[in-house]
Amino acid sequence: MGDAAADAGAKRAAPSDPYADGKRAAAYRAVDELVRSGMAVGVGTGSTAAYVAKRLGERARTEPGFSVKCVPTSFQSRQLLVENALELTDLERTPELDVVIDGADEVDERLECIKGGGGAQTQEKVVAAAGKVFCVVADDRKSQKVLGATWKAGVPVEVLSMAYVPVMRRIERLGGKPTLRMAKAKAGPVVTDNGNFLIDADFGEIRDPAKLNLELSLIPGVVETGLFVGMCSVAYFGRADGSVLKVVR
Repeated sequence: MGDAAADAGAKRAAPSDPYADGKRAAAYRAVDELVRSGMAVGVGTGSTAAYVAKRLGERARTEPGFSVKCVPTSFQSRQLLVENALELTDLERTPELDVVIDGADEVDERLECIKGGGGAQTQEKVVAAAGKVFCVVADDRKSQKVLGATWKAGVPVEVLSMAYVPVMRRIERLGGKPTLRMAKAKAGPVVTDNGNFLIDADFGEIRDPAKLNLELSLIPGVVETGLFVGMCSVAYFGRADGSVLKVVR
């Protein structure tokens, strides 16, 4: 599969996205600055991460001797890596990664993140934690002073299916407004790649992501939260005009 397949993968999520040039520029710059031949690379999920897979594929085809091993964070990202003819591995064979590049739903001024709009935050967090460097690529609308400023869908929380009702009640006691995420193309709730349900918990503006992440994580039945605290060390934000802002923690 060549450039046509790669472009199709990159455009699947938002074919008329006005920030497409910025997302592409951010992903390409991150790959070019952070990835060297021989590295083990974690590749994220979503519209911006699709450009990461495309750029890695381009470099593998055009740079003599360039080779990387890639760990996907979801079924979607695995498909993108296959489409771009990249070598796949996993955390069982490659438990330590040189760099992980992924998108985000929102990023605050300390580079704390909300992730999981695509429902893959558990695998994304496991892969991110295995990386020496965790990098976020996103458009600059995702960069905010505090989490929850513009992202109103809430914090994604993956839960065991048997536990979703008591978990929702515990979230309410913490001051959140939980909603069980429902599927759009099938009847019933969204089911993650891990076979679990997703709750979107709206806490408004989140001033202390670390505290909230701990409180949510301690609820029995919670598998993982979409709060990525103390993990991101560098972010590349693409602007609508195609320029890129780099932020280092």
